[in-house]
Amino acid sequence: MLILLPPSEGKTAPRRGRALRLDALAFPELQEHRAEVLDALVELCTTNGLPVEAEAARYVAAQTLGLGKTQSDEIDRNAALHTAPSARADRIYSGVLYDALDLGSLEGAAKRRATQWLAITSSLFGLVRPGDHIPAYRLPGNVSLPGIGTMSTYWNRHLDDSVTTAAGQGLVVDLRSSTYAGFWRPSGTMSSRVVSVRVLHEHGGRRKVVSHFNKATKGRIVRSVLEDGGVASSPWAFAEQLGDLGWKVEEGPKRNVLDVVVDDL
Repeated sequence: MLILLPPSEGKTAPRRGRALRLDALAFPELQEHRAEVLDALVELCTTNGLPVEAEAARYVAAQTLGLGKTQSDEIDRNAALHTAPSARADRIYSGVLYDALDLGSLEGAAKRRATQWLAITSSLFGLVRPGDHIPAYRLPGNVSLPGIGTMSTYWNRHLDDSVTTAAGQGLVVDLRSSTYAGFWRPSGTMSSRVVSVRVLHEHGGRRKVVSHFNKATKGRIVRSVLEDGGVASSPWAFAEQLGDLGWKVEEGPKRNVLDVVVDDL
């Protein structure tokens, strides 16, 4: 089984740790592409090896990365990515989904499954495993990076072999957000082995997608699957597994899409 997660836009920067080593990351076939994106991002945020200082240059970097006036420190952080301290990806990524998933508290077999089953989509690295050591960075999935282009278009050209190999003959549970869905799209026979989950919040007889419920519920779903250890072989077997784990699951609006209905966090 392969479970594809989105990254979090918010990240926890480690105070200490070794510098990034691209050759030490999982999915080594992506190293050349990671280096290309990394160099382009650092170049955007530096001048003569130092963080950009000129107001015009910082404005361009901020606009490109979608940064507000209070987020200019993200430019300096990106400028130092080659030497910045790194930590496990499951400690770098923070936010609602990762808080609910709480990978750090998993034990035993569930912890081993997380290492083997989870892959996190990343604008900078393509895909990473929870144990990969990476620095905190700022590169949203909808950015068009100079010399690279739109991140989804770029990675869509390079991730298919990595995802296909990692999935093997198993099911792919795709929990990525819409921003990162374009990084990899299944094709051919793989399409029948991918299942996506949509979370609907039910209140007062009405249902709607609410970002906070969506993220938190997906984190809890992943945790329950990791702790359960069952390996579903098809989208509908996965629906049955979630039902057995206590989730209210219905057929979604599209093929191989499941609706999980929640009424509270």
